[in-house]
Amino acid sequence: TKTIYYFINRKTMVHLTEYNNRITQNTIGLGTMNKNKMEVLSPAGDMECLIKAVDFGADAVFLAGREFGMRTASKNFDAAELAKAAEYAHSKGCKLYVTCNTLPRNSELDRLPGFLSSCRDVGVDAFIIADMGVLELAKKYAPEVECHISTQAGIVNYAAANAFYNMGASRVVLAREMSFDEIADIRAHIPDELEIEVFVHGAMCVSFSGRCLISAYMTGRDANRGDCAQPCRWKYHLYEENRQGQFFPVEESDGGTYLYNSKDMCLIDCIPQLYKAGVSSLKIEGRAKSAYYAAVVTNAYRHAVDGFYDGGCRDDYKVDERIRQELEKISHREYSQGFYPGGEPGQNTADGGYIRRYDFVATCESSDGNEAVIIQRNRFFTGDTLDVLPPGGIPFDVVINEMYNEDGESVESAPHPMQRLTAVTSRNIPAGSMLRKKREEK
Repeated sequence: TKTIYYFINRKTMVHLTEYNNRITQNTIGLGTMNKNKMEVLSPAGDMECLIKAVDFGADAVFLAGREFGMRTASKNFDAAELAKAAEYAHSKGCKLYVTCNTLPRNSELDRLPGFLSSCRDVGVDAFIIADMGVLELAKKYAPEVECHISTQAGIVNYAAANAFYNMGASRVVLAREMSFDEIADIRAHIPDELEIEVFVHGAMCVSFSGRCLISAYMTGRDANRGDCAQPCRWKYHLYEENRQGQFFPVEESDGGTYLYNSKDMCLIDCIPQLYKAGVSSLKIEGRAKSAYYAAVVTNAYRHAVDGFYDGGCRDDYKVDERIRQELEKISHREYSQGFYPGGEPGQNTADGGYIRRYDFVATCESSDGNEAVIIQRNRFFTGDTLDVLPPGGIPFDVVINEMYNEDGESVESAPHPMQRLTAVTSRNIPAGSMLRKKREEK
């Protein structure tokens, strides 16, 4: 009896010790859940976006096929393009995840096995799934492909995370409405093998986990099927039903109010907190955004994560200010840290517009010394000082001393979209670089 009694208590003691160790390790950021470097996961709405995301430092890219993805506004990828995307990403050591996160209707289910199988055949690394039926089909028709559970599933507790793990998921993308402490608590109660992914940058939906019905009600375009019209960004006035035609202003400005207009998320300063919470993957929102956006934001988070690990994963790590400022060079709404610090991030009720401090004006196709072949995207002039972001590098300034068109004629400006020009510059511009021009302050 004593031996049995000792064994039972020994087992209990070991279990409790392991549990407490996981809590402690998670708190100090040294647990097995952080044995791999946090992944930088970038969006791609088309092939140009994918190439820029990969070239500027993404560990993985997520995209959609022509069906079953939550972004119909972006071009997305047909079967041939998906194969090319997988080939390019894998040639650079980058993973490829395909979103299969709409809620498919009965009439669509017959097409799902073929879609899943074709993704498997081109070497897709994971599906991002919201629906349990789709999860079951994925395990049946593409068992070699990992399954990640979409934020659309609204996971906010470890019971849900464990349930999906038991159904075959290798990763859960948590709801955005969570704090660092809540994420750490989930991490402490799930298997080390189950990865946690969270959104760290980009637009936020006004509704929980993006499950919004406003667009469907107002326009007939269903957000849960990738077709959101974004009415949360519109301005609104108030009417009283018995006073037809008479509206009552509800204003934060003379132009009306933007009741639902969520701020953009930016966690570039929260790398230590994300690490300590046990996060495996840092997800950048934006499959409907430009290749320039994909390049700039990917580059910023790549440098932030690398700097954190190179510095020994210290709690007091601060991202290089030059890298922080990169996120001010893209079009964005007012930034916040979302729900992660605890509490409500709020909405920008003053206007529905973007903050634009820089214009993306050109890409560098090739260079030879101080001569660069550039492709124009917005107008700029000889004599301008441009801000250059090289692939994987730190931004620097360059002066355009001379410019020549394809006929070899000297030109003072680059007025035509996608015009190819040769520029003589104050220093070498690496091929693949993005060139920006700061807007004049009003």
